[in-house]
Amino acid sequence: MLIGRTEEIRLLKEAYKSRESEFVAVYGRRRVGKTFLVREVFDYSFTFQHSGIANESMRVQLEAFKRSLISSGDKCCPDIKSWMDAFERLKELIRASKQKKKIVFIDEAAWIDTPKSGFVSALENFWNGWATARKDILLVICASATSWIIKKVFRNRGGLHNRVTYKIPLAPFTLKECELYAKMQGLRLNRYQLLNLYLAMGGVALYWKMLDKRFSAAQNIDLLFFGPKAKLRGEFNELYDSLYKNPEPYKAIINMLGRTSGGLSRQELISKLGVNDNGAFSEKLEELEECGFIICSKDYPKNKRDSIYKLFDNYTIFYFKYIKENENIDGFWTSAANSQGVKAWSGLAFERVCLQHVPQIKKALGIAAVASRQHGWHSDSSQLEKGEHGVQIDLIIDRADNIVNLCEMKWASDEYVIDKKYDEELRHKSDVFCRQTKIKKAVHLTMITTFGVKHNIYFDSIQSQVVLDQLFE
Repeated sequence: MLIGRTEEIRLLKEAYKSRESEFVAVYGRRRVGKTFLVREVFDYSFTFQHSGIANESMRVQLEAFKRSLISSGDKCCPDIKSWMDAFERLKELIRASKQKKKIVFIDEAAWIDTPKSGFVSALENFWNGWATARKDILLVICASATSWIIKKVFRNRGGLHNRVTYKIPLAPFTLKECELYAKMQGLRLNRYQLLNLYLAMGGVALYWKMLDKRFSAAQNIDLLFFGPKAKLRGEFNELYDSLYKNPEPYKAIINMLGRTSGGLSRQELISKLGVNDNGAFSEKLEELEECGFIICSKDYPKNKRDSIYKLFDNYTIFYFKYIKENENIDGFWTSAANSQGVKAWSGLAFERVCLQHVPQIKKALGIAAVASRQHGWHSDSSQLEKGEHGVQIDLIIDRADNIVNLCEMKWASDEYVIDKKYDEELRHKSDVFCRQTKIKKAVHLTMITTFGVKHNIYFDSIQSQVVLDQLFE
């Protein structure tokens, strides 16, 4: 049963109903549910389907392709020596099909494209030289290796240039989608417990599928990530090694960003990594951002050169903070979950979850239909007054209706209390922001918390609030 994915389903069905042949690319990070989505939408009914095999030679890939052809009805398939031959056999299979729309599904295409194999050239020839001359073919390719699909397909300078008619990026589940998925699996967890799971592993479909309804949220995290028998032991290296053919430069960026919660500028990354400031480095940052592993936070109201790069993938951050040093300890998370250190980390992790749910925040504020942009911001130390401390704001919603929301995101196990000290801090942030940016719009302070803000004498210092339940909308 499919959960969410409304827009992605609509696009796949639209491509199927088209009166022309269509080329669809579905891409996203590993374990996010790409294959499941395609199979469910088309009810597992394909003229031909095939999946590449990780870390295998061209010979093995061709043999596997032959077996897929036989499974799809080509009973007399001879040995295949090249990808040109492979696609010729695929043409024969399609010609023999009586299906109104011939759906060709090639999964994990990046694994098929071994060095000097000629796979991409053969794919180009199949699509441009044959499939586009027909009106009944729906070609769907999937790849976890987003860098491959961007370089070899979207940015192809040969025959595949601008040939993809539907680009469908698949993001992790939202909190709402995770809640629906958890209920479908029989998990009896409240939204606070679901949030705690989301803090650690985000909305990656397979991680949620592996949860055991007999256990609590903390026990499930132990089951997945801690102890010698953890279900996802070794996931970090498997994740990045499967996404990139040369993963080390990408992992170097991830490792560097994993050492700081505040993020690094492009120039800081280049300096710390000792790499060249060139297009190749830009591509790696773009690919990591496209996969959702990092986020480029553009400072209000400056340009991209002032941006800060931060880790954005919940699992990756959780790995660096806790899994990496404690993965061999059985029951680690159940013991540590209520410690002060974990509570402090939960606050930072909650900020990231809020940034992953900006549409829900806008809806809660009643501004879903208002054009807006989101930014981060940090003060310019050279403009601070004597004795004044710096300010960082992780989420600013700059609205077309002449209002800017300065969002403060606070995780708590109960109502959040604004005391005198924090009230002064809020006023200080607003004052520094207004003075340094010289903003002419109205500035609203917005609190985003788990269980709301306690009504006391300082409550009126904020203009609006959003609570956890609204992030599940």
